[in-house]
Amino acid sequence: MSLGLTALELARIQFAFTVSFHIIFPATSIGLACFLAVLEWRWLKTRDPVYRDLFKYWIKIFAVAFGMGVVSGVVMSYQFGTNWAEFSRIAGGITGPLLSYEVLSAFFLEAGFLGIMMFGWGRVGERAHFFATLMVAIGTCISMFWILSSNSWMQTPQGFAIENGVIVPKDWLAIVFNPSFPYRFAHMAVAAFLVSALVVAGTSAWHLLRGRRDVLVKRSFSMALWMILFAAPAQVLVGDQHGLNTLHHQPAKLAAIEGHWETNHHESMPLYLFGIPNMQTEHTDYAVGIPYLGSLILTHELNGEVKGLKDFTPEDRPNSTVLFWSFRLMVSLGMLMLLLALSGLLLRKGNKLYETSWLHKFAIIMGPTGYIALLAGWFTTEMGRQPWVVYGVLRTKDALSGVPATQVGFTLILFVVVYTVVFGTSVYYIFKLMHKGPQFIYAQPEEMAGVGHFKTPMRPLSAVDESIDQPTQEQKHD
Repeated sequence: MSLGLTALELARIQFAFTVSFHIIFPATSIGLACFLAVLEWRWLKTRDPVYRDLFKYWIKIFAVAFGMGVVSGVVMSYQFGTNWAEFSRIAGGITGPLLSYEVLSAFFLEAGFLGIMMFGWGRVGERAHFFATLMVAIGTCISMFWILSSNSWMQTPQGFAIENGVIVPKDWLAIVFNPSFPYRFAHMAVAAFLVSALVVAGTSAWHLLRGRRDVLVKRSFSMALWMILFAAPAQVLVGDQHGLNTLHHQPAKLAAIEGHWETNHHESMPLYLFGIPNMQTEHTDYAVGIPYLGSLILTHELNGEVKGLKDFTPEDRPNSTVLFWSFRLMVSLGMLMLLLALSGLLLRKGNKLYETSWLHKFAIIMGPTGYIALLAGWFTTEMGRQPWVVYGVLRTKDALSGVPATQVGFTLILFVVVYTVVFGTSVYYIFKLMHKGPQFIYAQPEEMAGVGHFKTPMRPLSAVDESIDQPTQEQKHD
């Protein structure tokens, strides 16, 4: 079952498939964990029960996303031993400890307080419960810290030596805080906030479009748009600094992203808005560009010099055709996110935020774009590193296990089937919860809270305390 591909190609496809499934769940849980912390803080500060009801609703979706992130992450770790054993042997002295730090410092923190966060409302004090929520939110960020540190080291390796063909650590501070880490960490953090904010905005817009005008839907829609308004411009600034860092440390990747073949000596570099980079002819066909803008953005100078792909040997060039368009997809969606937030800001002034149907439709369409932009960004980052798995140190082909293509092909097909069933079911369940929408519960007397209610769920599945097949509030009014 090699599907006509080599073991290397199949192993790369398999890892890309599993990591693409995995990344959407941690990104959701990182953003939602912080959102839940804000909701509980607002509840404690204002005693407005709307925040409590929103917390109850979004913690259900967070719980599913968190669980799926853990499961998919475990599968990825096994692939280092099955498909990429040489990578583990050669670079495991650095990546192994970094991933272990993530488990020890982040996963244990999240797991230790997750139960209190999900099932401790009414069983522990309010401050203790809020502390648990904060610890879970901080734990998701610490987890992101170590994962991004490991990935960034593979992109810009520092603080190591090669002894007997094995990479050994020499300076852990240089390894952890490698040159690209601050930019990648900030870029991923803002992306996670955008992913979650767009999901909240899209869900709320769906219910606004269907006629709900209660405070639960309005407030969640408003809070989400405020977050997008803050995060989208921040992402532009972070992305600019990340680009400058990539120009310095990974010039071949940047040249491939821009479809830039010839180094622009003593002249400006245009920014191509459209084109089809051709790896055979070493030229970007049908190019449509803006003069000077490429140099201005990449070097902050009108005639700044940027290395072209021809300055690198063909075997050291990433695939410009793919990177050119994956990057532009990410940027285009980012601009649409900013447009959504600015549109909401303008409509606030006329008190039309909750009555403008085109904005609600726009928000619904934009709901999944955070995930699309996230995946496009990761494809750009990871494929831009090729043909290296540790940039400039270890080639991807040399990191592969000695496994036959038929074996890798069989496991790839198996992964596709299992992931489609397991994660497809989880995503369907999340959609059902979103379709149901947040519900009012604060009017219930406190003495009615018991097993199956918000105060004292007794088992994990009790975190979702009502059937998703029950009619929603707008359905009851029909």
